Amino acid sequence: MLEVLAFATPNSVKVPIALEEMRLDYRLVPVNLRQGEQKADAFRAMNPNAKVPVLIDRSSKPGEGDVVLSESAAILVYLAEKTRQLLPKDGARRGKVFEQLFFHASGLSPAFLQAFLVAMQSSPQPEAQARALAEVDRVLGVLNSGLEHHPFVAGDAYSIADIAHFGWVWRHQAIGASLDKFPFVTRWYGEISARPAVVTAVTKTLELAQ
Repeated sequence: MLEVLAFATPNSVKVPIALEEMRLDYRLVPVNLRQGEQKADAFRAMNPNAKVPVLIDRSSKPGEGDVVLSESAAILVYLAEKTRQLLPKDGARRGKVFEQLFFHASGLSPAFLQAFLVAMQSSPQPEAQARALAEVDRVLGVLNSGLEHHPFVAGDAYSIADIAHFGWVWRHQAIGASLDKFPFVTRWYGEISARPAVVTAVTKTLELAQ
């Protein structure tokens, strides 16, 4: 059995999207960030960084113990390799998926997170907001350039890299960002949003905050 400890966050939603796409059975376990449940000793024992999501895979062979993983990108890679889905086996196509995962970790995710943190301040400073949104626009521009030539972020096939990017782009309106200047990102975002697995996963993830 796969368990996902999560909340209604951009990083959390990536995991159920992947699980729905892979048609794997799983159980979502809410970790209420508003109440600080991620700081409890039991949760920190699984992820000392005290952040969601965390994946627990109890389906390993007897005697091997459970697999416990944090960091959404690492979880996506683990699931892709476990199922042999959404990640090319070798060669340049596989390299391109990892290129996008690393760009997500070093570029897109930090930009969106910073803009989110600024937007969440009780009295956001206009200059800080402008700087944060400028960086969001920059990374979206990078994404847009690639999507001008390929249907998906790592080339011609849907992959875990698309799921990783979607997690944060899904929340672009919450930080005051717009996709209007990025037609290829807009096209990609609309297509990913409409995938049945994504619709189901987003609904389940949002329910964690209710």
